Amino acid sequence: MKQFLITEVRDKMLAELSGVVRASENTLEAYTRDINEFILFCFEKDIQVISKVTIKTIRYFIIKLNKQELTKSSISRKLSALRRLFLFAVQNDIIEINPLTKIPNPKVIRKLPEIVNLDSYMKIYRFVKEENEVNEASKIISIFELLYGCALRVSELCSLNIGDIDFYSKSVRVLGKGAKIRIVPLGSKSSDVIKDYLETLSSKSSNQPLFTNDLNERMNRHHIYKIVNKYLTKVTDIEKKSPHILRHSAATHMLDNNADIMAVKEILGHENLSTTQIYTHVSIERLKIAYKKAHPKSEKEPI
Repeated sequence: MKQFLITEVRDKMLAELSGVVRASENTLEAYTRDINEFILFCFEKDIQVISKVTIKTIRYFIIKLNKQELTKSSISRKLSALRRLFLFAVQNDIIEINPLTKIPNPKVIRKLPEIVNLDSYMKIYRFVKEENEVNEASKIISIFELLYGCALRVSELCSLNIGDIDFYSKSVRVLGKGAKIRIVPLGSKSSDVIKDYLETLSSKSSNQPLFTNDLNERMNRHHIYKIVNKYLTKVTDIEKKSPHILRHSAATHMLDNNADIMAVKEILGHENLSTTQIYTHVSIERLKIAYKKAHPKSEKEPI
C-alpha cells in the first residue's frame, strides 16, 4: 500500500469537503485549523505518514490539549475534525485501521442557549431609528427582521440576493449549510419592512446582494456582528450578543407559542430533530422560572 503524507490526505479531504459536500467557508477554516494543529503535533513526534498515526498518538495529542486547559467542547471539535480526516483515509483505502475508533469524545454538558425577550427586541427598533438616518435605519431593521423574523444564520443572511425575497408568496429562499436550499416563511411585518428598505436602493436587480456595505460590496458576517452586538448591548445583559442569539430567540419564542417542533426544525434548517429539541428545554426552563416567580405554591411552605 502506498504511503501518504498526512498533509496530502488533509488536502484531499478538504478538497472533497469543499467541492463535493459544499461545506461553508467557516467549516473549511475550522477543519483546516484543527487538522493543522494535529499535523504539527505529529511532526514534533517525527510522524509524517498517516499510516504511522496510532491510537497512542491520538491519546498523547488529547493529553496535550488537556494541558492547554481547553474546554471539553473545544477538544470535541478538534477530535471531530480528526474523525473526518481518518474516516476519509479509510474510505479511500489510504489506511486500513482508523486510530480514532476507540477514542470517545469528552462528555460535554450542553448549555441552554441565551435568548432576548420580545420586549427587549422591540426596543432595538427605537434605538436604530434614533441613531441613524432613514435609509440606514431601514437597512439595519431589515437585518434584524431576517435574523429574528426568519431565524436565519448570519452566513445565510449575508448570502441573500434581492431575488431570494418573494413578496408574492411571502417567503425567503435560503442557502443553508451544505449548500442546501430551503424556503422560509416571511411574516407580513417583515415583508413590509424589507419592501421599505428596497425602496431606498437605486438598483434592484434580482442577483444583487440584499445587503451591501459603504463600498457596495456584499456585507460579511463581521459587519453584521458589529451591528447586532451594538444594539443588543443597549437592551440586554446576556453574555453573548451575537446574531445567533436572535436565531435562538426566534426558535424559543415560536415554541413558547405552541409552534409545531417539526415546523420549527424545517424553518431553522436542522438536519436532526435533536438539535431543535434544545429549544424545548429553553421553553421549559422559562416556564419553571415564571412559575417560581408568580405561583403562590411554587415554594415549599413552612410546617
